[in-house]
Amino acid sequence: MSRRWSTTLDVLLRERAADPAPGLRHEDLAWSWAEVVAESARRAALLRALRVEGRPWHVGVMLENVPEFPLLLGAAALSGAVIVGLNPTRVGAELARDIDHTDCSLVITDATHLEQLRTAAPDFPADRLLCVDDASWAAALQPYAGAEPPVERPSPDDTFMLILTSGTTGHPKAVICSQGKIAVQGASVVAMERLTGADVAYCAMPLFHSNAIVTCWAPAVAAGAELVLRRRFSASGFLPDVRRFGVTYANYVGKPLSYILATPERSDDADNPLARVFGNEGGPQDVERFARRFGCTVRDGFGSTEGGLSFVPVTDMPPGALGRPSGEIRILNQDTREECPPAAFDAEGRMTNLEDAVGELVNIGGAGSFEGYYNNPAATAQRMREGWYWSGDLAYRTEDGLVFFAGRSGEWLRVAGENFGAAPVTRILSRHPDVAVATVYGVADEAAGDQAMAALVLREGARFEPAEFAEWLAAQSDLSGAWHPRYVRIAAALPQTSTNKILTRVLVRQAWYTGADELWWRDTKEGPYRPFSEADRKTLETAFADRGRAHVLALLDRGPVDR
Repeated sequence: MSRRWSTTLDVLLRERAADPAPGLRHEDLAWSWAEVVAESARRAALLRALRVEGRPWHVGVMLENVPEFPLLLGAAALSGAVIVGLNPTRVGAELARDIDHTDCSLVITDATHLEQLRTAAPDFPADRLLCVDDASWAAALQPYAGAEPPVERPSPDDTFMLILTSGTTGHPKAVICSQGKIAVQGASVVAMERLTGADVAYCAMPLFHSNAIVTCWAPAVAAGAELVLRRRFSASGFLPDVRRFGVTYANYVGKPLSYILATPERSDDADNPLARVFGNEGGPQDVERFARRFGCTVRDGFGSTEGGLSFVPVTDMPPGALGRPSGEIRILNQDTREECPPAAFDAEGRMTNLEDAVGELVNIGGAGSFEGYYNNPAATAQRMREGWYWSGDLAYRTEDGLVFFAGRSGEWLRVAGENFGAAPVTRILSRHPDVAVATVYGVADEAAGDQAMAALVLREGARFEPAEFAEWLAAQSDLSGAWHPRYVRIAAALPQTSTNKILTRVLVRQAWYTGADELWWRDTKEGPYRPFSEADRKTLETAFADRGRAHVLALLDRGPVDR
């Protein structure tokens, strides 16, 4: 047994082999846990028969949240095969690169994505691309009906899954996730959320991503809770599903809470069985509003596919706090490698030493649960410089040791000589009663540095009122004047990954070339917001050229507005 991990997914799943309790449900289909294990063993036998000797036993899976996905996860848990979660939003050369980079020797998909894969990777062997909707899939499984779980057992350190990062900054990296890592992390969620076999866990986040695996699928296996699958997330479908299936627990990553809160509110919203919700990257205001509206507890944690960092929640800690560091986690100045001092605040709650207090979260004790990137030693070495785990996440701490997230390393703006992170500004804008989703990012200033730009999705029925918005900004005591967005984009929806993370890099490249979206701006620091016109755009372009910065505009995506 590994000294790092105390159990395996194989062990957890086999404990369910004789369990007659409900195990899996999708729409009108249902399986007991005993049936889930039996069907997983059947697929494990098929995967073993299809294994190519001399090649990595890597099975690409491009499926939405349909029953075959958790059954294939179970097959890998029992057999030692490695699942590669392929993102259905990836196409063409990028998708082909994901398959090649992770050394997939077999790819399993459905009719929805079959042609997408054939087009992206025309040289991938046709007999190694299997479609679960085709009669040939059932025929391939038929000889293995009644198969027992394999005699040969995976070890805790054996790779269970390669999980591709979101690819929001360059090519996705394949994070190595072992049997032990996922099993232990799933069991920790069970303990934290007090899940039991009586719970019903709702999985609408995509199973190719770590959030759904670690905070929903693995905990359901460990606790023996029923797993309810939703093919893909739907804000309007969330509460009806909770009531229909008796859901007691749900997970999320990114903006789902915001989208659910943007649906029309009803007086009976809290009349539902939902008790606990757990996820990460939810805004503090959304967490509070969601818990109040739907009558449940919401725990927003901190996590990444890599791992490497962990925090201990503190009772009654303020909104937005991650907790206290677990282990040797420090906030370091990226240049000096010295620990940053605690944040200091004035009487109105503004941080007075932001540039000194904000630094990168670093685990100086080592890798934590990070097990490396597959087929990418350079990226692994970059992450583990000096033997420390450099997260790429910015944060600050208070005098009492609580840590607050301050954005990613790339989410740092310099406006009028002041440096600040986008995350705190996003949190403040999310408090506006008409805002359903907010994100803040930097766009180029015509002279030097950046200007802050906000992209907002408003709640149903709301309209952007420029004068009211400016007054509201001025009334926020914790919003520095430099943090006020110069540009405000009003969108029906924002570009995002399939795991509900906003693709800020897309918004940055579009800047003020926003197509059909409304764009408002103020041409003086405290002036009124007014519509950004074609004449304004041309004036701005001239200003960039006059200051020798026309090359900056060449980097932008002007497609939506160019004629």
